Amino acid sequence: MTAPARDLSPLKGLYLILDERAARGRLLVEVLREAAAAGVRLFQYRIKAASGAEAYRQALQLREAAAEAGALFLVNDRCDLALAVGADGVHLGQEDLPLAMARRILGPGKVIGISTHRADQVIEADRGGADYIGFGPIFPTASKADHEPVVGVEGLRTVRPLTRLPIFAIGGISVETVEAVINAGADGVAVISAVLGAADIAAAVRPLLSRFR
Repeated sequence: MTAPARDLSPLKGLYLILDERAARGRLLVEVLREAAAAGVRLFQYRIKAASGAEAYRQALQLREAAAEAGALFLVNDRCDLALAVGADGVHLGQEDLPLAMARRILGPGKVIGISTHRADQVIEADRGGADYIGFGPIFPTASKADHEPVVGVEGLRTVRPLTRLPIFAIGGISVETVEAVINAGADGVAVISAVLGAADIAAAVRPLLSRFR
């Protein structure tokens, strides 16, 4: 039986990662709604310190809000949670389930993205059937204390010819640096603090989105 076609059109532009630790005490669902109203169409729920029950409650609420907004909603790391709430897919790190196993669990109709930090990882993700690639950290970032070595804009430029998949640059990206990563070949940028750390979510989103128009 042929799997339903996936709408991969949101796999470009601004990719907002929803992490409660960076949300300044705000409810993530309200952050999602404000960002979606400003034009964001791609979200990831990043869970690092919630219980299973709390992660499920939050993820379900976020998935419902994303669906209402017509946005794509992915879960970080956890295929079980993505299935439980009917998410559009998952984003995997290098230490998470192998891509082939995640695809077997989720099926062909879900989106799977992979974090990469080196050229060989980009090639492996491409050959393994990922739908998009996250590459970085491009710049130093405080959102992840134990991040991989900074790859820089030139690192991004080096891996761009290795895949036709959408590449999202991640790591310390701000409105001032978006143009540089786009010029280096990024199809989009994944951000946390550049939006969640702002007092006004919509005001932080709009200039980032404008760089892709």
